[in-house]
Amino acid sequence: MKKKFYVISYDIKDDKRRTRVFKIMRNFGTRVQFSVFECILSDEKMQELHDKIEKTIKTDEDSVRIYYIPESLKKKIKIIGVGEVVRDQKYFVV
Repeated sequence: MKKKFYVISYDIKDDKRRTRVFKIMRNFGTRVQFSVFECILSDEKMQELHDKIEKTIKTDEDSVRIYYIPESLKKKIKIIGVGEVVRDQKYFVV
């Protein structure tokens, strides 16, 4: 199952909806800024995330942006300040 790297940002007008989106996002990726997540997901997981977000937001008020970053371009991401690009973990501690 091939995974892809995504950067997802959101601007949600309502506090309750914003909290719900945050709770969804934290199950799919790593928060790198207040309303920005980096995610490494299979196509199936991306579709699941997309569906959950779409059911949660108001599309006439809120905005969620999903950027797919190909592996060849990931190394060109520049960070000024603290932090690093999220990597797919080979091993998980439970």
